[in-house]
Amino acid sequence: MNKCFLTSFFIFYRFLILVEVQSLNKMENASKINTYLVLVGIMEMEHLRHLYATLALIIYIVTMIMCSMMVYTVWSEETLHEPMYIFIGNLLVNAMTANSAVLLKLGIDLLFNFNTISLTGCLLQAFCVQSCASIEYFTFTVMAYDRYLAVCHPLRYPTLMTNGRAFQIIFVELIFVFAVVGTAVSLVTRLSLCGMNINTIACETFTLLHLACGDTTVNNIYGTILTLTMIVGCILVVIYCYIRTVLVCLKISAESRQKAIHTMVTHIVTFSTYLATTLFVTFRYRLGSGSLSVVSQVFIYITCLIISVLMNPLIYGIRMEVLRIKMIAKFQKICWT
Repeated sequence: MNKCFLTSFFIFYRFLILVEVQSLNKMENASKINTYLVLVGIMEMEHLRHLYATLALIIYIVTMIMCSMMVYTVWSEETLHEPMYIFIGNLLVNAMTANSAVLLKLGIDLLFNFNTISLTGCLLQAFCVQSCASIEYFTFTVMAYDRYLAVCHPLRYPTLMTNGRAFQIIFVELIFVFAVVGTAVSLVTRLSLCGMNINTIACETFTLLHLACGDTTVNNIYGTILTLTMIVGCILVVIYCYIRTVLVCLKISAESRQKAIHTMVTHIVTFSTYLATTLFVTFRYRLGSGSLSVVSQVFIYITCLIISVLMNPLIYGIRMEVLRIKMIAKFQKICWT
C-alpha cells in the first residue's frame, strides 16, 4: 500500500469537507438567514444531563480508540494491504466521522448545557450525518462485490481488484456522495424556516423540512428518489453478489467454502444491522414523526446511533481473526514500549 497515496487521499478528504463548510457559510449569508435552532431532544435530557454526557463521551472515546487502533493496524501491517481491509478501514474512518459529528457534540452539549445550534452548524451536521450514512451503504455494497470477485473469479481477482482500484472506488464514492448530499443540503437553504424547535438531538435535512413554511415539494421529491434509489440499488447489488457467491461456494472445497462463508456472514450481519437502524430512523420521518413524542424520538435516534457506531469495530474486530491478532499485537507493543 502506498502510504503517500493514503496521505494524499485523506488530505483531499479533509479539503472536500472544508470546501463544503465554506459553501454552507456562503449559502447562509446569501439567504440572509441568521438564526439559532433549539434542540428539544437535548432539553429533554437536562434532568440527568451529566449522566448522559458521561455515557456519551465514554462511548465516543471507546469507539474512537477501537477504530483508530484498527485503522492504524491496517495502515501499518503489510500483510493487511488488501482491498478487503482497505474497505474495512474506510468503514472505520466513516464511523469515526459520524461519531464525532453526533456523539461528541451530544456529550459536549449536555456537559455544558447547550441546547441550541446555529443554522450553519445544523446544515453542516446534516451534511456530515447523511454523507456518512450514504458512504456506509456504498462501502458495504462494494465489499459485497469484492467478495463476489474473490470467490467467483479467484484467478482474475488480483487484476480485477487491486489496492489502487480499491482507493479509486472509495475516491469516486466520496465525490458522488458529497455531490448528492451537498445538493440535498443546498436545497434546504432556499427555504424560509417558520419554526425553531428540532425534536431530536441532531440535525438532518428531514428535520429542517418540518420547520419550513415554504413549498418543500422539490426537497421531498429529491430526498425520496435519492433515498430509495440508494437503498434499493445497494440492497439489490448485495443480494445479487451473495447469491452468486453462495452458488459458487457449493462447488468449492470445504476449507475455501468455510473461509468465504465466514467473511460473508460477517458482512451480512453488519450490513443488515446498519440497514435496519437507518431505515428505522429514516421512515420515522417519512411516515410522520409528529405522532412520536420527543422522548421516543430521542431514544430511537440514540439507540440507532450507538448501534451503528459500535457495530463495525466490534464485529470486524471480533470476527476478522487476522485483523484481531494483528491489532492485539500492535496494542501490546504500544503498551510495552
